[in-house]
Amino acid sequence: MRISDLKTFGLGRKPSPMLGIDVGSTAVKLVELSQLSGEAARYQIERYAVEPLPPTAMSEKKIADVEAVGQGIARAVERSGAKSSRAAVAIAGSAVITKVIAMSSALSESEMEGQLQLDADQYIPFPLEEVNIDFDVLGPSASQGMVDVLLAASRRENVEDRVAALDVAGLKAEIVDVEAYAIENACALMLGSGAKGASEQVVAVADIGSMTTTLHVLHKGQVVYTREQKFGALQLINEIQQRLGMPRDEATAKVVANDLPGGYQTEIIGPFKEAVAQQIGRALQFFYSATSYNQADRIVLIGAAASLPKLDRLVEERLGIVSKVGNPFEQIAIPKNIPVAALNRDAPALVLAVGLALRGFI
Repeated sequence: MRISDLKTFGLGRKPSPMLGIDVGSTAVKLVELSQLSGEAARYQIERYAVEPLPPTAMSEKKIADVEAVGQGIARAVERSGAKSSRAAVAIAGSAVITKVIAMSSALSESEMEGQLQLDADQYIPFPLEEVNIDFDVLGPSASQGMVDVLLAASRRENVEDRVAALDVAGLKAEIVDVEAYAIENACALMLGSGAKGASEQVVAVADIGSMTTTLHVLHKGQVVYTREQKFGALQLINEIQQRLGMPRDEATAKVVANDLPGGYQTEIIGPFKEAVAQQIGRALQFFYSATSYNQADRIVLIGAAASLPKLDRLVEERLGIVSKVGNPFEQIAIPKNIPVAALNRDAPALVLAVGLALRGFI
């Protein structure tokens, strides 16, 4: 076990710009932001890219082929024209253990680190030499003279495989974050705090990825619940691929461009959208039964399948909750060299990468 110069989960670090790189099940997404001063928008997108990965590169959300993923990241860097060599990546919340611990407020950061190294085996059900950990002071505890400290830990291979893939691409890993925390950052930007009661709302963020759909529920801007389900856009892509007899990347391109024969909308796309609504509804029921909450105020759809035409409208009709497609770039300045139509099309799939890129500033 060690707490190294690499801030494993991005906790307690000083801001500095970096690339946000989302290593997904089927593609790498890269976003580079800059920070503005004296502008209505606080950030500007400088570059971005979406680069497909070979089918064997990932196994669920774990890297199966470090070299292939690294080469995919390198292609994304080249395609985007990104100049920075510093990057933030993320691992799935299911691969991370978190625990809030009360510690004496009189301890310095180095003393807390030493104490956590001694006590971590109480909270982590793995041999300590097999994990990476990080910690951050959250604020005063309920007990006088104590502070709440967030401890986060994950098996070392989850961290080291991503660091190694970035190294293949010639990049330096500054942060290995947790997906939920990065999405929390992006949602703070997307949802803002200006709307009346926005900070008090219960917001369900449905991340419809290639192989999984993950529900993150936020209250007061913080993730209070996460649930991952084995359902994703790859089911839709595979069916279209088989029917049209074409490679996966071509089938994906046709879905993204909404360039499918008319009958496919009724036979394939329609039932898939119904299944998305059912999966979100099921995840919400688990949320209600596991917590004291009994209603979400709105649903935000992100991920690979979120931009399917009128999906937000169907989800809203089926679940009776206001729904919209998440677009983090509504609050980010877009320079003339960025193709707006393509960016808006890709926006729901770039939310995690944006949240990671924001780690450079917050």
